[in-house]
Amino acid sequence: MNIVVMGPVGSGKSTQAQLLASNLGISLFNAGDLLHFLSMEDTKEGKEIQRAMKTGALVDDKLVLSHVEAHLKGEEHKNGVIIDGFPRSLSQAENFSFPIDKVIYLKVSDRVNKERLLKRERNDDTSEIIDKRLNLYHKETEPILNYYRKKGVLIEIDGERPVSIIFEDIKREMGI
Repeated sequence: MNIVVMGPVGSGKSTQAQLLASNLGISLFNAGDLLHFLSMEDTKEGKEIQRAMKTGALVDDKLVLSHVEAHLKGEEHKNGVIIDGFPRSLSQAENFSFPIDKVIYLKVSDRVNKERLLKRERNDDTSEIIDKRLNLYHKETEPILNYYRKKGVLIEIDGERPVSIIFEDIKREMGI
């Protein structure tokens, strides 16, 4: 089973993706981690990714798609995968050739997301960058929800509750 876990930055998608991968015994793929490692390479692509990440912008769709799809062809994902942090734009979703069985969307308000992110105290979690990332999410990523809703694979979950309750909700909605 191939499952995408979506939600704005700070929604807890990585936590839920890890729990789900562990529960189902399948691999976990974090697109943000892949981009982070690529951004450290001293290449044109690495520098482009690094620029986008520092400013809170999205990385070029074609660039991300090619790397994500190449990675997902790996042996470790042959029995299924939980995908965290991808796709991030409607274009990526529409052009993603990897088969997706379910998309779990964690609904969390901007206020709660911002509170959570500011508590992390990371260098890239300034109030200004958080606002930019959330606005970008609403503009670029939220349109994906209708795309997956129309495909009949979207599961919407209230992400403003305790981690364990959210996870129980996900399992119930997925029938696992």
